[in-house]
Amino acid sequence: MDIAQELLSIARSAKESSRSLAVLSTDRKNRVLRIISTKIAEQRAFLQAENEKDLSNARAQDYPRAFIDRLTLSNRVLDEMIAGLEEVAQLPDPVGEVTGMWKRPNGLLVGRMRIPIGVVGMIYESRPNVTADASALCFKAGNAVILRGGSEALHSNRALVRLMQEVLQNEQIHPAAIQIIPTAEREAVIQLLQLSDYIDVIIPRGGESLIKTVYEHSKIPVIAHYKGVCHVYVDAEADPSMAENIVLNAKVQRPGVCNAMETLLVHQSFAEKYLHSLIGALHRAGVSLRGCERTCRISNGISAATEEDWSTEYLDLILSVRIVDSIDHAIEHINRYGSMHTDAIVTNNYASAQKFLKEVNSSVVLVNASTRFNDGNQLGLGAEIGISTSKIHAFGPMGLNELTTTKFIVYGEGQIRA
Repeated sequence: MDIAQELLSIARSAKESSRSLAVLSTDRKNRVLRIISTKIAEQRAFLQAENEKDLSNARAQDYPRAFIDRLTLSNRVLDEMIAGLEEVAQLPDPVGEVTGMWKRPNGLLVGRMRIPIGVVGMIYESRPNVTADASALCFKAGNAVILRGGSEALHSNRALVRLMQEVLQNEQIHPAAIQIIPTAEREAVIQLLQLSDYIDVIIPRGGESLIKTVYEHSKIPVIAHYKGVCHVYVDAEADPSMAENIVLNAKVQRPGVCNAMETLLVHQSFAEKYLHSLIGALHRAGVSLRGCERTCRISNGISAATEEDWSTEYLDLILSVRIVDSIDHAIEHINRYGSMHTDAIVTNNYASAQKFLKEVNSSVVLVNASTRFNDGNQLGLGAEIGISTSKIHAFGPMGLNELTTTKFIVYGEGQIRA
């Protein structure tokens, strides 16, 4: 069987399974998720052994530290995966929820009901924990999912999907509800993107090259989870201690994730008094800095930033720094170079905070808080499939509700249209 035929078979079986998934009871879905959680705990050693195959390949190819961090199924990551599955099981089931009901003059009752999207194609890169998160969320929302992880995590992803399919089969649920494309060949992605008769939406999650490929080739609607070129703007009226805490957390706490800060913007009046001290704190935390001309004059050990730096997602302990003349210049910079992911302002000025919230067009905009809070769990949504940077259908963290759509339902008493 060639790649095109294999992908067609996978998509057809996913479509078939989605029909039964759409009507599964909440109790049954939650039971499956809890069994998967238990199985991951029981098979921790097996999953880590498979993950080590991927890690060995990545080390041999000299992948950067941040990449290795995202690829690793450490005990902490597995514990988070287990907890995440339990959390999804505890979340309210959106399927069947009536989100509104109104009465027309002719007596018809009109409402909207949440229903599954159908079949979700998920294309992502090196983080195998996404395999469990995406599967759990799609399953709870009544969707079948076809996973295509990065080639770097192929052993880890296959192992996780095999475990989940065994649970589905044992629970007499169609195992095609959760499938993985078994090959790392790029052609498989291209073929997947043609199957609009069977797949309802594609969710790509990764870097610029991946997103571009998906948009160029997809015949299926796309909800993009693009790179995180995230900013913190320190305003003229920022508290210096608060600014330092937020900047360090946004850059250093976990630099290899999409909601980590990549560019620091500092108002010139704040920079004159406090930027030298802030640069020192970043250097002590191991951050390599690339600055504008004015930033480079303030402190030694800063490389000159290039035009490319302002739109780069480093995913590492590297930070671009620019001094700006005003909040308007900061907003202009963000809207030009950002990726509409996450941006924050540090200020004690209410008008500046409101202006920033209104004029920065990102999926999450924060006042006096770290960019690291753009996370479904941290925002009270529960687990998420990722952070959408598309404005159509979903924008920001995508949880269970965002993995459903709505249909109109109408109750009548024999009305006919005149």
